[in-house]
Amino acid sequence: MYKNLIIIISVLIIISVGILIGYIIEEKKSVGNQNIKQEDDVKEEIEQEENKEEIYKASMIMVGDNLIHSSVYKDANKNANYDGYDFKPMLEFIKPIVSRFDIKYYNQETILGGTEIGLSDYPTFNSPYEAGDAMIDAGFNLVSLATNHTMDRGRKAITNSRQYWDSKENVLAVGSYTSEEERDEIKIVEINNIKYTMLNYTYGTNGIPVPSDSKYLVNVWPTNLSINDPKRDTEYQAYKEQVKKDIEKVKDKVDVLIVAMHWGVEYTNTPTAYEIDSAEFLASQGVNIVIGTHPHVVQPVTWIDDTLVVYSLGNFISAQTQDMYYNKMVGLMTSLEITKTVKNNETTITIGNVSNELIYTYYNNFKNFKVIPFSQINSSYLKDYKNVYEKYKKVIQMYDEDMYVVPLAEE
Repeated sequence: MYKNLIIIISVLIIISVGILIGYIIEEKKSVGNQNIKQEDDVKEEIEQEENKEEIYKASMIMVGDNLIHSSVYKDANKNANYDGYDFKPMLEFIKPIVSRFDIKYYNQETILGGTEIGLSDYPTFNSPYEAGDAMIDAGFNLVSLATNHTMDRGRKAITNSRQYWDSKENVLAVGSYTSEEERDEIKIVEINNIKYTMLNYTYGTNGIPVPSDSKYLVNVWPTNLSINDPKRDTEYQAYKEQVKKDIEKVKDKVDVLIVAMHWGVEYTNTPTAYEIDSAEFLASQGVNIVIGTHPHVVQPVTWIDDTLVVYSLGNFISAQTQDMYYNKMVGLMTSLEITKTVKNNETTITIGNVSNELIYTYYNNFKNFKVIPFSQINSSYLKDYKNVYEKYKKVIQMYDEDMYVVPLAEE
C-alpha cells in the first residue's frame, strides 16, 4: 500500500510537472506571438507613416493697378463727407469676392505718401493713406510697391509709404524700402501650413534717378530698355543676375515663390519680347507665379512649364479715359488654388483651378467710381459689355485657349 501511494504521488508529480511545462511552453508561444504581432504592428505603423499623404491648400486672388488719379481721390473725399477720404464704397462689389481667399494681391501703382506732403496727380503722383485702408478693408494682404511712379515724390514719400505699410498687421508689402537691411530681410508668410513670399521689380522710374547709394528705395530690373540702347543686353543681364541671387536666397525657405513684375508697354494687349524672356527666366529659376502690371490693359494668362504667368492684370481702378473698347477701364481678377502635398518626406507644390474674371471701373462724369465684376455687370454700367467681354476673353486666351474665363451673368 505504501508503494502504491508512492507511485500515485509520483504520477501526480509527473502530471503536474508536465502540465506546468506545457503551460510554460504555451505562455512562451503566446508571448512570442504577441511580440511578433507587436513587431508587425510597429512595421505596419511605420509603413503607414511612410506612405501617409498630407495635403494642404491655400487660395489666392489678384488684381492690378490701384491708380489713384485726382478725380478718384476727390470722389473718395465726397464719400467721406468730411476732411478725409473714403474709397470703400468703390469696392463694394469686390470685397465679398476677395474675402473668400487666403492670399489677396494688388499693385499699389501710386505712392502712398499721405496728405502731409500734398496729394498730386499725373505725372508725379502722391495718394492718401486711405487708398490703402480701403484695399486692406476689402481683404488684400499682399502688395507690390515697385512701379514706375515709386520715385515720383522722392525719398519722403517712400519713407511715409514704408511706415504706413509697416504699421499694418498681416500685410506683406514689397518692392520699396528705406534701408538696404530692410530690402535684404526675408519676410515669409505662412497660411494653412504653406509658406510663401513675393519679390517685386519695376522696369524703371520714369527717368527719375534712383540715388546710387540708395538702390533699396525701389527694386529696378530694366526689362524695357530700348532696342537701340547699347546698354540693353549687358545691363539686362547684370540685373538678371541680381534677381537670380534674390531668388536663390528665398526659394528654399518657402513653398511658393511669387514674383510681381512691373513691365511691358502701356496700352498693349500683346506681351513684349522682354516680358516673355523675363517670364521664361523666372520660370527657369523655379518661381511658381509671375504677376505682371504696368500696361494698364489686360494681357494673356498662360503657363510656362509649371509656372503660371499673368502678363498683365490691367487697371484695378483709375480715371484713365475710355477708348472704343474701354481698354484702360477693363482689368482682370485672377484666382487660383495652391496645393501642397507631403509624402515620404517629399513636398510637391501644384497650382490649379485657375480662374479669370474681367472687371470694369465704372464712373459717371469722373464721379461715382465703382469696380464691377463682369459676372455682375449689366448695360446700366456698360452698354456694350458683351462685345467688350468677348474681346478681352480672346486676349486672356491668346496663348492658351483652355484658360478659364468666368462667364457673364445670365440676364
